[in-house]
Amino acid sequence: MKVLITGGTGFVGKHLAVRLPESIIAGRNVQKIKHLFGNREARQWDGSGNADPSFLEGVGTIFHLAGESIFQGRWNEAKKKRIRASRIEGTRFLVDTIAKAKHRPATLVCSSAIGYYGERGAETITEGATAGDDFLAQVCMDWEKEALRAEEYGVRVVLIRTGVVLGADGGALAQMLLPFKLGLGGRLGNGRQYMSWIHIHDLTSMMLHAMNNTTLRGPVNAVAPNPVTNSDFTQALAKALHRPALLPVPGFILRLALGEFATVLLRSQRVVSKSLQESGFTFAFPEIEAALNDLV
Repeated sequence: MKVLITGGTGFVGKHLAVRLPESIIAGRNVQKIKHLFGNREARQWDGSGNADPSFLEGVGTIFHLAGESIFQGRWNEAKKKRIRASRIEGTRFLVDTIAKAKHRPATLVCSSAIGYYGERGAETITEGATAGDDFLAQVCMDWEKEALRAEEYGVRVVLIRTGVVLGADGGALAQMLLPFKLGLGGRLGNGRQYMSWIHIHDLTSMMLHAMNNTTLRGPVNAVAPNPVTNSDFTQALAKALHRPALLPVPGFILRLALGEFATVLLRSQRVVSKSLQESGFTFAFPEIEAALNDLV
């Protein structure tokens, strides 16, 4: 059976596709997929309800990674609407397509985020923790609810609640590198907020683990076992780049510059993955210093 990746041209999707060279890439722009992946099989997927059930022909596992970036662009009402629609409606349409398929996939690995938990201070959070009550928490709850409908059709569903993904070619770290290289980096706010992170290699390994380990189902926190404070992260990144980190950014400046998105950078989430530990997953980068040294 084949593996299909939606959102395969995004930051995480491209890294996962490299590790699954026989996978099918699905997206809006088939020509872009062909340009990025050469002769890789590409299928049209625009996140709408118009997909033919044959879209899933021969597919045993779906990695559903499609969604509007939360990092790019100021959060106005239009941006927030796109964030919600791309995740919730897109997942709803995917599950509706699964329901109509003649031969349904065995596994759906659906992207989610630790934004599910909201602001939690220094509390240690596992998969059993309750949801938050802010915008991203509500998006994650509704997103996961749509994905879990696939269980009604005999599909095993794994929800990958991703932390801050660290990779040199995308995600949060790529945006941080330039100011830090220029010696303009520093902690955000008071720096005491916990940051639950994951190296891109470990994230894709977790996704493969979720596909192959049939005992895993439901939410899985995709985070390294050792979350750090923003201040500790800042110092580790500065050290890896051999640069100072002397210019803290006050919280009110972030809010003025970024609007509501500043809450994502200032919230504290000390998340660990009980599910991964119990399933025997091994991290290549459990410590922030080694992860950053590898990437920069």
